[in-house]
Amino acid sequence: MQTFEIKEDFLLDGEPIKLISGAIHYFRLAPAQWEDSLYNLKALGANTVETYIPWNIHEPKEGTFDFEGMKDVVAFVNLAQELGLMVILRPSVYICAEWEFGGLPAWLLKESGIRLRSTDPRFMEKVKNYYTVLLPKLAPLQVSQGGPVIMMQIENEYGSYGMEKEYLRQTKQLIESFAITVPLFTSDGSWPEVLDAGTLIEDDVFVTGNFGSHSKENANVLKTFMQQHGKNWPIMCMEYWDGWFNRWNEPIIKRDAQDLANEVKEMLEVGSLNLYMFHGGTNFGFYNGCSARGMLDLPQVTSYDYDALLTEAGEPTEKYYLVQQAIKEVCPDVWQAEPRTKKISALGNYPVTESVSFFKTKDQMMAGIASPYPLTMENISTGYGYVLYSAQWKNYQHKNKLRLVETSDRAHIYSDGEHQATQYQETLGEEIMIAGQKENEVIQIDVLVENLGRVNYGAKLNGPEQSKGIRGGIMQDIHFHQGYVHYPLTLEKEQLEKIDYQAGKVPEQPSFYQFKFDLAETADTFIDCSRYGKGVVVVNGINLGRYWNQGPLLTLYCPKSFLKQGENELVIFETEGIEIEELCFVDMPKEKVIDRPNL
Repeated sequence: MQTFEIKEDFLLDGEPIKLISGAIHYFRLAPAQWEDSLYNLKALGANTVETYIPWNIHEPKEGTFDFEGMKDVVAFVNLAQELGLMVILRPSVYICAEWEFGGLPAWLLKESGIRLRSTDPRFMEKVKNYYTVLLPKLAPLQVSQGGPVIMMQIENEYGSYGMEKEYLRQTKQLIESFAITVPLFTSDGSWPEVLDAGTLIEDDVFVTGNFGSHSKENANVLKTFMQQHGKNWPIMCMEYWDGWFNRWNEPIIKRDAQDLANEVKEMLEVGSLNLYMFHGGTNFGFYNGCSARGMLDLPQVTSYDYDALLTEAGEPTEKYYLVQQAIKEVCPDVWQAEPRTKKISALGNYPVTESVSFFKTKDQMMAGIASPYPLTMENISTGYGYVLYSAQWKNYQHKNKLRLVETSDRAHIYSDGEHQATQYQETLGEEIMIAGQKENEVIQIDVLVENLGRVNYGAKLNGPEQSKGIRGGIMQDIHFHQGYVHYPLTLEKEQLEKIDYQAGKVPEQPSFYQFKFDLAETADTFIDCSRYGKGVVVVNGINLGRYWNQGPLLTLYCPKSFLKQGENELVIFETEGIEIEELCFVDMPKEKVIDRPNL
């Protein structure tokens, strides 16, 4: 058994060690990618891998837990140990990480008025229920038990959200009650206000910082803060940002490779670091997060390439080789090697097999949920994806006002099957005029609402807009209409298997497009979505995530392991009324040049 301690230095079996770590999120990679990514981290010269653990993927429904496949954190940690890497785990209930709701489960929002990340007894009870399942899986992985895990995180950037020390203490005590004995830590920005608010230094909990430049200056801030509290701990940057994330309709953010290498060298001269990200991966499914700027919510793209040392697909970049060289200059005794590379292929073009309007097949796919007033996504489904709100209005034989009240995030409005408006951000809630067909006594109203991703950081984390769908109602004239049928579209496999492609093709409506195609060989690839509008791609039952023609990325990454030799099925859900005729695989990502930020 090994020992790991934090004194004036990090001590492994009593000997000083500098931690050279990289972030790889197991949940953002196909499991078949884990080994190559971990090997490439080791070959860089690193001795440690760090990962978050998102609550929302492991408890997707309250009381239902999932640790299979790409959610198998134990298998990921064991593989890291086999490759000779130590592991830093961050099982905090909040992770930020540009991940949906910062890792918090959507079902928490069913509790009216619940105060997240606080001692609210309702919140802490749900944390305890989760930790009762999670932490016994992690305890045997600790270095003291023969595993590779050397540290675990209590909370993440709490000083950027709250200052309730009792919440941090209760969380610490809860973690320790499950036989977690490795050193615990917090990570915050490197300025006094957040360090004062977010740390438990007074309870001897190790303090780390998150930053990506001005290494020596930020390290001095951490050192000064520790000295003020009588601590002489080593300096650790827990998130050394080597790139940045991207949002829809904004330019792709890049960081100069040599600049990063120079800064990494400076950081290693004064302390230890965790490169965030080493391999960014992909926000598969509906798990992309969302930023907030002023009154606007700015959802992030599906790719989490992050301009990291490995590309989204796992290929080494210029940054990889320059940082590898910088590590060698400061730590000449580290083991390094050539990284593994892979083949990325254009797997051909295929014509559409079948297509159908969602409106025509919805009743075959699911049972509608009736209610007098609109229900939120969290109250009728998993809280992710889309909800179609269907209602019938009396036709007064003249135009009537329609208004959506308290709706998140993006809504397509149809009357009698015809598209009337798409509302998002600045236009949501504006009145539009609806006219029925003169021969009909009723007007069929359908509103398709998409959850584009919950805010993962900042003041809006606990805000009302985190509850998705329609919270208020739909107004006809100047009154709230009563009487709805809800169709929650989560694009899970069991829903897609019930699509009736013979029910009726109406490309102008939200539609499903099915492709069946044979592959002689599989490979990593990208799907070209540049001729599509907006929607989601599902490959052999696996949701690759969202595409959107406003860019900046116009492709979706598809790992080799998601494809099969022989017959494959790919389903596209397209919401913008663009008819899709062809599926095109390409061997590199396509980008749309955007010259301005979306201010």
